[in-house]
Amino acid sequence: MRSGCAPSVCEDVARPILPWLALAIGLAAIGHLAWEAAQLPLYTLWSTGTLRAIGFALVHCTGGDVLITTATFSAAAMLARHWRWPAFGWRMALAAILLGAGYTILSEWLNVEIRRTWSYAAAMPLVPWLGTGVAPLAQWLVVPGLAFAITAQRCGRATRRLR
Repeated sequence: MRSGCAPSVCEDVARPILPWLALAIGLAAIGHLAWEAAQLPLYTLWSTGTLRAIGFALVHCTGGDVLITTATFSAAAMLARHWRWPAFGWRMALAAILLGAGYTILSEWLNVEIRRTWSYAAAMPLVPWLGTGVAPLAQWLVVPGLAFAITAQRCGRATRRLR
């Protein structure tokens, strides 16, 4: 037990988090792949690109999502450990989601408006005051949220079995 903290807080903070973090990232990777495939028609590449270009974009964007997920989930885990939040609790999930959504807003603006690396199809709904596509922003609310919810449920069950 760590000095001066309640047993429930210490047990939660001391519990190994890396295997659960890996599970959450793996679940999010599956979710990101499915989401990227589903939102492809909302980008002009869907109607103008070759099958090869579309396939490359799917793999490339999913790979980027996994890297962003790894960074945001790891940062959220560090915050959780520092602030002694429960592993995979709502604060940790919110931190990861806000970091991912913030990065998405910046990345979409940079790649659509500045670099013109990709562009939205007319079917893409936009967040009015941001100009960011609703689909990529929703992706960073839904996919990490589900990954955290599933991981928290499994982590909680495993912890209860150990006690």
